[in-house]
Amino acid sequence: MTEPSLHSSGAELLEVHRLRLVEAPAPHVSSEDRLALDRAWEEAVRANPSFFDGPVVASAGLTWEGPHSVVLAWVRTTYRHYALRRVPGAASWLPSLFVAIVQPTEDGRLLAGRMSPTTASPGRWQLPGGSVEPPDDHEPLDVAALRRHAARELVEETGIDTASDDLTLWGVTRGENGSIGVLFLAPCQPAALLRKRFAALVSAETALGREPELDRIAFVRSPAELADLGGALVDYLEPVVRRYAEERSGAMSDPNRSLDDGG
Repeated sequence: MTEPSLHSSGAELLEVHRLRLVEAPAPHVSSEDRLALDRAWEEAVRANPSFFDGPVVASAGLTWEGPHSVVLAWVRTTYRHYALRRVPGAASWLPSLFVAIVQPTEDGRLLAGRMSPTTASPGRWQLPGGSVEPPDDHEPLDVAALRRHAARELVEETGIDTASDDLTLWGVTRGENGSIGVLFLAPCQPAALLRKRFAALVSAETALGREPELDRIAFVRSPAELADLGGALVDYLEPVVRRYAEERSGAMSDPNRSLDDGG
C-alpha cells in the first residue's frame, strides 16, 4: 500500500494519523559481530566519554495497515548496540526509534536546536526530541507513552513544559538508514517566550556544571532559511519545515481548515 509522503535529503515524511506499536524479538548477534560491537563501542566511548550504555528502544520495521495507518515494530536493546552501525558488513544492527516535537511560533516559524559538543551529533540542527526508553514490564509502548517521552524531551531540551495530552501526532519520518521518528505537533508559543525559557534552562544547567543538549535554538519559516543556520541538518528537518509551511499556507487560505487536520 502506498501512502502520501515527502522525500528529501534521504528522508521520508509519512502522513500518519494512526500508529500501532508491536514489540518484536531482538535480532541474534553472532559472536563475530559481538566482538566487533564491543570494539566499536569502546572506541566510541574513548572518543566521547559522555556516552553511556542505557536501555533504549530500536526500530524493527514499519508497515502500512490502512490509509494513513501504520504498524511500527520495536525491540528492546541498549545504546551499545548502535555501535554496530560503525562495523562494515554487520548483519544485526538496528535502526533507531525516536520522538521529535514540531514546536511552532505564533508567527508561523518552527523551532530548531543545535546539538551540543558532548552529544552524539555535535553541531547538528534538528527538532527537539530524542531516543525512546523501553517501558517497564507489563506497561505498553503506545502513542500515549510516546507523547509522554516527547513532552519530557521538550522540557529537558528547551525548558518548555507542555502537557503530553496537548501534543498531537503529526507524522512519521523514515530515514535512509531505516531510522524511524514519530513527530508530535505542540501548541503555538510566542517566540519571545521560547527564547526566554531556553535561556533559563541553559543558565540552570550551566550553574549545575552540566552542558545542555542543545547549545542554541533558532526559528525557521521555510526550507530556504535552513541554509542560514550554518552546520549540518538532520535528514528529516527540511521536509518537516516544508510540510508545515505548506499546511500553514493552506490553513490561512481556508479558514475552515486547521493545522491539526493533518493536511
